[in-house]
Amino acid sequence: MASSTVTSSQPNRPPRPNLAFRRLRGQHSPAEFAAAIRRAGLEIGEQVSCDARYIGRVEAGEIRCPNYAYERVFLHMFPGRTLTDLGFAPRSSVRGRRARDTEDAPLPRTANRANATSETSRACEPYETRNPYDPYHPHDTYEESDVLRRAFMTGGGATVAAASLGPVGLARDASAAQRPVHRRVHRAGASDAGALEEAVRRIRLLDDRHGADGLYRRAAAPLRAAYALLDAGATRQTTADRLFSGAGELAISVGWLAHDSGRFDDARSHYAEALATARMTGDPGLEAHAFCNTAFLARDAGRPREAVRAAQAAQRVARPVGSARLMSLLALREAGGWAGLADRVGCEQALARAQAFFERGPSDADPEWMSFYGEAELEGLEAQCWSTLGDWPRAAQHARRAAELQDPHFTRNIALYTAELADDLARGGRPDEAAVAGMRVLDLLEEVQSSRVQTMLAATARVLRPHRRATGVTAFLERHASAPRMA
Repeated sequence: MASSTVTSSQPNRPPRPNLAFRRLRGQHSPAEFAAAIRRAGLEIGEQVSCDARYIGRVEAGEIRCPNYAYERVFLHMFPGRTLTDLGFAPRSSVRGRRARDTEDAPLPRTANRANATSETSRACEPYETRNPYDPYHPHDTYEESDVLRRAFMTGGGATVAAASLGPVGLARDASAAQRPVHRRVHRAGASDAGALEEAVRRIRLLDDRHGADGLYRRAAAPLRAAYALLDAGATRQTTADRLFSGAGELAISVGWLAHDSGRFDDARSHYAEALATARMTGDPGLEAHAFCNTAFLARDAGRPREAVRAAQAAQRVARPVGSARLMSLLALREAGGWAGLADRVGCEQALARAQAFFERGPSDADPEWMSFYGEAELEGLEAQCWSTLGDWPRAAQHARRAAELQDPHFTRNIALYTAELADDLARGGRPDEAAVAGMRVLDLLEEVQSSRVQTMLAATARVLRPHRRATGVTAFLERHASAPRMA
């Protein structure tokens, strides 16, 4: 392929900071400047997913030349100036870097194209790393190849996860929906509803332990079976209610697997399906859950205003449920949206509501799916808010506490919080501590398959490259570069 034949004459050296771009930011925080860039983009019809991390990477020299969408926005913001005036290298001078970048930033072990770090993405420009969570930068494919699936199935803890997800107890698969209509259809009973509910629990358990990558496609079959059961009808109304609720929760769980592995379009479709199911049956708990995940997806996809609106809608429909912990989580989803909009006041107000609701404690009204939400998740989500706002020390404080508090059962979340900690420390000027945290993440990735975590760790490695002399940094970078990758 082209990417394997391109060579570079440029030496392998750390990136040079973009001081001109930093001067243009002036007294604005990275998050405030990112919000200004997004607004400028909307003025000319460009939708760019710019956040504080993007600003940090530009100023650090990691992005030597922006893609064409960002170029149009920057030239609109600063009329009369060229990319060179803004501190970027000429576009022609940075082509041909792909081979070197591929060596420096190895693919995550999952090797799903949608989850690859941008410097290794074949369809991306070689002069700018693209965010795999940016909806305006389409991915090549959302499907894993047969080779990748076979490789996944032979990989340590993933083998157990995939095997456990095999027969989930559902009596029929998606082919049931395709049977000729003149045949007698088996009407679903209580045992079918029970099997569906167990499938939801098993998928959540496997995600907690092993991460989403590799589970998504296997989880799609139970979802198809669930909707085939709905189409067949039920023997009792109570059974029908359980089937609708279970199918909606399963759609959200499968949507989350898609979401966490970078398949944003798929995730949005599953969440919308769950929302429609909730509204058809008048289930406020399911509707709140669907809106909750929709808000989270919108935040990750660079649509912070949509995140705020979805989170607020979730809070409206969740009030009758009577769960303070649910309201706390939904307030955190709103806080994440405000952080993306660089609205520090709105974010702080939502965080205060989240804390106040959380302190009311658990209750019998708490939904079953919220088993992951405890003090560790509260701290972790707050860390993400401060990170988005560019307050790295405060973000690191909360991320460290999240990793310390997390139940060992939630291996994937421990890896996520520790990766957040490593990145916040690196960007906050503490490379030695970041390297230690990064090493812990690499240990956890031996049993967790999460593109989100791997992408975060790859970004941290790029930030740490100019700090090789700091204690432990070289060892971390070498181990990260040599970590096993999917073929």
